[in-house]
Amino acid sequence: MVSPQSLPDPAQRLAAQYHDVGVGHVWINASGGRSIVEQLPGQLNGYRAAIGWYQAGFRGCWVFALGTNDAANVAIGSPVSIAARIREMMSAAHGEPVMWVNVETDVSSGPWSEANMQLWNNELVAACAAYPNMRIFNWAAMVQPGWHLEDGIHYTSAGYAIHAQAISHALAMAFPADGQRSACVVH
Repeated sequence: MVSPQSLPDPAQRLAAQYHDVGVGHVWINASGGRSIVEQLPGQLNGYRAAIGWYQAGFRGCWVFALGTNDAANVAIGSPVSIAARIREMMSAAHGEPVMWVNVETDVSSGPWSEANMQLWNNELVAACAAYPNMRIFNWAAMVQPGWHLEDGIHYTSAGYAIHAQAISHALAMAFPADGQRSACVVH
């Protein structure tokens, strides 16, 4: 959603989409293969990236698009549960508003299976009760199979463009300017 390789038109990228719904300042830290706990070589995990931003002075609304790799890591035996991963990221936000994008794949078996993604999404919904500052964008309910690449996990350019636009619109609904509290799950 942020890469010129996936979205050559800058107007389709996530930052432009956020600006289109009224977000004044956009900070984006995206990295392929990221999870909350595990760390790829040369990359910060999601928790450390968020803590770094908070320590650098970021205050505002957080959008977490994490969980696909976390669900897979838990499925293959990580000792860190889904609930613990969610708690860790929510602690990094220090009570600031958080919109979490839920996850979806077109994979029928293995660590990245849709069944594992559903386990992740169910835990997100359960966590809403503990975090009044949290909203979940139900991306999984709107994504179409044609938006995926052959791997069933990553998206085509059209899929990324739709994803970026949908996330920005969900953010505006999750935390509207008039301050009205929305439901936990945003559609």
